[in-house]
Amino acid sequence: MNDELSYPRERMKLLLLEGIHPRAEEVLRERGYTNVARFDKALPEGDLRREIRDAHFVGIRSRTQIDAATLGAAERLIAVGCFCIGTNQVDLDAAARRGVPVFNAPHSNTRSVAELVIGLTIMLVRDIFRKSSKVHAGEWPKSAGGSREVRGKTLGIVGYGHIGSQVSVLAEALGMRVLYHDIEDKLPLGNATPAAGGLDALLAQSDVVTLHVPQTPETTGMIGAREIGRMRKGSFLINSSRGVVVDADALAGALRGGHLAGAAVDVFPVEPESNDAPLESPLRGLEGAILTPHIAGSTIEAQEKIGLEVAGKFLGYSDRGATTGAVNFPELTLAPHAGAHRILHIHANVPGMLGQINRLIADEGINVLSQHLETKGEIGYVCLDIEKQGSRRLFEMLKGIKGTLRTRILY
Repeated sequence: MNDELSYPRERMKLLLLEGIHPRAEEVLRERGYTNVARFDKALPEGDLRREIRDAHFVGIRSRTQIDAATLGAAERLIAVGCFCIGTNQVDLDAAARRGVPVFNAPHSNTRSVAELVIGLTIMLVRDIFRKSSKVHAGEWPKSAGGSREVRGKTLGIVGYGHIGSQVSVLAEALGMRVLYHDIEDKLPLGNATPAAGGLDALLAQSDVVTLHVPQTPETTGMIGAREIGRMRKGSFLINSSRGVVVDADALAGALRGGHLAGAAVDVFPVEPESNDAPLESPLRGLEGAILTPHIAGSTIEAQEKIGLEVAGKFLGYSDRGATTGAVNFPELTLAPHAGAHRILHIHANVPGMLGQINRLIADEGINVLSQHLETKGEIGYVCLDIEKQGSRRLFEMLKGIKGTLRTRILY
């Protein structure tokens, strides 16, 4: 930890929205970032722009939308943290153009999602939800009909990343056979096997199919009427990835017609804007459908881990200039450099930029102790550690280079 930051920690405003876990705030306060504005819910657009105007760091979850206009109102913004997996709620390109890295927590709730998927798998195969609903209605359907063990069944995992591979491990521990499909070659864990023949083959061979893919143009609508028709009659579908991945009308039709025995859906193409608003979905009221309100990653443990992960990325960037894990920004992993001044230069990724920076340094006769450059897309990021002389003059000159987006003296 560097205790000589050029801008005092206690003067940096952190805006935390949507009930981010209190451990995040505790960690930030422990490191001296005591100017915290905290709100339990997403703010209306006008209130958000008012609060963000003088904020240096903003932490959000999934409901707050940070578009180009909101970023334009954030005159002092240094970084945005999405205390969740997704970053679709932020205009990433607009943030990058303003020299603002965006961080998220892509792995902290992996176990929570995997556990729910396994629980839903058992509930679907055992027909628990349907039987529970009947008992609530006063019926007593004591029968083995429609109730099976998961042991020996085939689980098809679409998307074998951090979550999919964790589901794989847990499923094998229950005695399931695991097939997986991914657009990239992935090393299988345990006895999991890539589906020879791709997605269609996986759908045709699986008793339960679970989806773990990001939202991209390629995955939008990837499970439609055709794909559902390829699934085994009497099989089950679980979607805890993104709502737009599955054609909800096609899924509802397959449940009504009996082609699928059941489905569990945690995400929807259009979700309510608040807990008080209703969900509109063709899956409502279908007894074969287990519907949950986007809670696959929502456990107390996961929310604490997410809070710690993103708060740690804030601290890494603010204290050292490290951008490890930024989704829209060049990534530099940086350790502190004792006895030096550190200057950060964020610029348009155009030819000759580093040459201009180095010419200024040479002309000023400044000794460079270390220099790091990384680029990503349209953005370049340079970290300079220089001897403690001439830093303010160099700083002003660096700001004058054409294509400079932002320059900071870190310490």
